[in-house]
Amino acid sequence: MKRPVMLDNFIALLGRISADPDATEEDRLHKTLLVGASLMFILAGLLWGSLYAAFGEPLAGAIPVSYSVFSLLSVLLFRVTRSFPLFRFIQLLLILILPFLLQLALGGFVDSSAVVLWALICPFGALLLTKRREAIRWFLAFLCLVSLSGFLQPSMDHVNNLPDWLVLSFFIANIAAVSTIAFVLLHYFVGQEQQFLWLLRAEQEKSERLLENVLPKEIATALKDRHGTIADSFDSVSILFADIVGFTALSDELSPTQMVELLNEVFSHFDRLVEKYDLEKIRTIGDNYMVVSGAPHPRPDHAPTLARLALEMRAYVEQYAYDSKRLNFRIGIGSGPVVAGVIGRQKFHYDVWGDAVNMASRMESLGLPGKIQITRETYELIKDEFVCEPRGKVAVKGKGERETWFLLETRDERLARVDSLGTCAGNRADAHG
Repeated sequence: MKRPVMLDNFIALLGRISADPDATEEDRLHKTLLVGASLMFILAGLLWGSLYAAFGEPLAGAIPVSYSVFSLLSVLLFRVTRSFPLFRFIQLLLILILPFLLQLALGGFVDSSAVVLWALICPFGALLLTKRREAIRWFLAFLCLVSLSGFLQPSMDHVNNLPDWLVLSFFIANIAAVSTIAFVLLHYFVGQEQQFLWLLRAEQEKSERLLENVLPKEIATALKDRHGTIADSFDSVSILFADIVGFTALSDELSPTQMVELLNEVFSHFDRLVEKYDLEKIRTIGDNYMVVSGAPHPRPDHAPTLARLALEMRAYVEQYAYDSKRLNFRIGIGSGPVVAGVIGRQKFHYDVWGDAVNMASRMESLGLPGKIQITRETYELIKDEFVCEPRGKVAVKGKGERETWFLLETRDERLARVDSLGTCAGNRADAHG
C-alpha cells in the first residue's frame, strides 16, 4: 500500500530540517521526532486559537496562535543554527507555559477544561529527548505551575464566553488526548525496555555459551559467581594425551587449508566422544589432544571411562583416511592426584597440573604408533575390566625406569571374540564330520 503524497512530502521536509550527517542514529531520530511534533503542534495551535476566538475569547485565542508563531520561529532558528539543545529547550518551555497561560485567560481549572494537563507533554517529551535528571527538573516545573494555578484560582473572577457543551467537550478532549500521549510514550518506553532486556538476555546467553565452550560448566558458573583464584585438588583422576605420529611430514604434504580440515574432522569427532562419556577436554595444541576424567566433577570410574574413550579414539583413527592418507596416533594415559584451576585473565582456560599429568604426557611421547600406553597407576585401576599387555620398563626422563602396559581391549570384547572363534571352529568341525 502506497503512502499518501502529502505524508511523503512531510517526511521529506522533516528530513531536510533535521538533517545532520555527523549525528548518531539516535540523535537523528530525536531531532526528527521533535521537529515533526513541533510542526503538528503549530497547526493545532492555529486551529485551537481560531476556535477560541470564534467563541468570543480573543485573548485565549491569541495564546495558542502566539505559541504557533514562536514555535515556527524556533524551527527556523534550528534550521539555521543546527543547535538541537537550544531548539529542544525552547519547545519544552513553550509547551510548558502555553497551557498555564491559557488556563489563566479562561478563568481557572474548570472553565479552561483543565487545559493545564497539556503541560504534562513537557516532562514526557523531556524523558524521551533528554537525560532523566533533566526530565525530573521539567516535571518539578510542571508541578510548580499546577500549584501556582491552584493558588491563583480563588482570585480569578473571569467567566469565559464558551458554552457549557464546548467546555465539556474540551474536558473530554484534553483528558483523552493527554492520556493517549502518556500511554503511547509509556508503551514506547516499556517496549524499548523489553527489547533491551531481550537483547541483554540474548547476549548473556551467548556469553554463557561461549564461556561454557571454553571452561567446564561448573567452573564457568563459579567464575561468574565469585572473584579470585579458582583452584581445586583431586585425589584421583586420569589424564589422556593423543598425538599424531609423523605430523611434521604430513604437514609438508598437505596445504595449510587441508591440514586444518584434517585436524578439525578428527578433533571434532574426539570432541563428540568426550561429550558422550561426559569427560572434560582440556586443550588442543597443534596435533596434540588432552582430556581429563574425574575433574572438575570427581567420579570413581574415571580410569575405566577414559580407557573406553581411548579405545574408541583409536578405532576411529584406524579407519580414518584423508585424501587417501592414513593417520596414526600415539595415546598415553596416566592416573593420580592433580591440582586443577583457571589460569589467565583474558584468554583464560581450565588446566590440570601434577605428576600424573607429566606421566600421561610421557606415556604418549614414549609410546608406539597405534598403541595406547598406560602407567602402573592406571593399570591397577582398569585391569579387572580391560585386557592389557605388559610392555616392560621404559626410561622416563626425571623418573627413571617405569613399568608400562599397552591397553588392548575390554574383557567383554575379548570374551565375545573368543566365543565367536569357538563357534566358528565348531561349525568347521561339524562340516568336516
